[in-house]
Amino acid sequence: MDLEVSPALTIPASELGWRFSRSSGPGGQHVNTSDSRVELFWNVAESAALTDDQRMLLITRLGRRLIAGVITVTASERRSQLRNREIALAKLAELVAAGLAPAAAPRRPTKPTRGSGRRHLAAKQQRSETKRQRQRPPAE
Repeated sequence: MDLEVSPALTIPASELGWRFSRSSGPGGQHVNTSDSRVELFWNVAESAALTDDQRMLLITRLGRRLIAGVITVTASERRSQLRNREIALAKLAELVAAGLAPAAAPRRPTKPTRGSGRRHLAAKQQRSETKRQRQRPPAE
């Protein structure tokens, strides 16, 4: 089954790799005998589904998660291997979609308003007065 990340990008199932192992998650004693933990891996560097621009964007944004150009996602939240497969596919799709999302607009720095400056100073004076009231009176 192909993984649809967005309407413009679908990762073919032939590019996805699976590995299964024993899970430490829920399942009781049954978990010791079944391979319910799922690892899904996808080679970003050699994928035919990506354009060169998309590949470079993913490699720069997901660089810390990539090992030799391969991104790996694990899932062991459920007892069922099938549910863990679905969760791993969703995690990978979310990760790739976030990596390909356009960058947020840069923040425009603004100055505080005159009223907010006054309120800030009034709050500081109030706090100072409260702390001054707590002090021991001078011994005269």
